[in-house]
Amino acid sequence: MALLTVTDVSFDTEVLHASGPVALLFWAEWAGAAKLVRAHLETVSDEYADRLTPAVLDIDQNPGTLPRYEETAIPVLMFFRDGAVAGKRVGAQSEGQIREFLDSLL
Repeated sequence: MALLTVTDVSFDTEVLHASGPVALLFWAEWAGAAKLVRAHLETVSDEYADRLTPAVLDIDQNPGTLPRYEETAIPVLMFFRDGAVAGKRVGAQSEGQIREFLDSLL
């Protein structure tokens, strides 16, 4: 499953008003750890396709959303449910850690 690309403009609709949970990774092309987490999220996304929407937001192209959550570092993987953050992980994460995080929230 491909990751949904979210923008500052589409964030409210695609994440906060989504019909189900969204796992959103804030990332940037220049950040090695963020690129790694993005690859891991993409790898595990098929396993969770029927239970959540895996998504990414590039903070360089969309600088307005991450500051709303008082975060300054990337990567940040946030789990949204019913328009609110239900959980988050900051920093590099392995595939196993991402699965564990998602499983704990589903």
